[in-house]
Amino acid sequence: MGSDEQEIREVHSTWLGAVNDGNLARLLTLMADDAVFLGPGQAPFGRDGFSANFSAARQRIRFLCTSELEEVVVVGAVAYTRSRDTLSVTRPGSGERTRLAGHRITIYRKQADGRWLLARDAHTLSPG
Repeated sequence: MGSDEQEIREVHSTWLGAVNDGNLARLLTLMADDAVFLGPGQAPFGRDGFSANFSAARQRIRFLCTSELEEVVVVGAVAYTRSRDTLSVTRPGSGERTRLAGHRITIYRKQADGRWLLARDAHTLSPG
């Protein structure tokens, strides 16, 4: 495994930890300024939309995300990962729990300073 692939795996792991910790500030340091997110049934959105959605969700629900990387490909200064994700969502007070599962593809770009940042992300998470 090359050093770029290892760095991508570390960014993926750091992202997952920040999601589960509710650490929006950390997540923002891992994404490009022009990041775009795609998900079922919603229009594409960028960093501002991500921030608003993440903050609103953390106020209403608690979630635990797991992600198994199935593929990591690095081509020059661009890389992508494909993963199988599971998201367990709990509404505090009600104990109501929902499980979402699906696949995700994430595109990363290597920055001039050597960091890999999330540039595009698309998922197929749905109840199941």
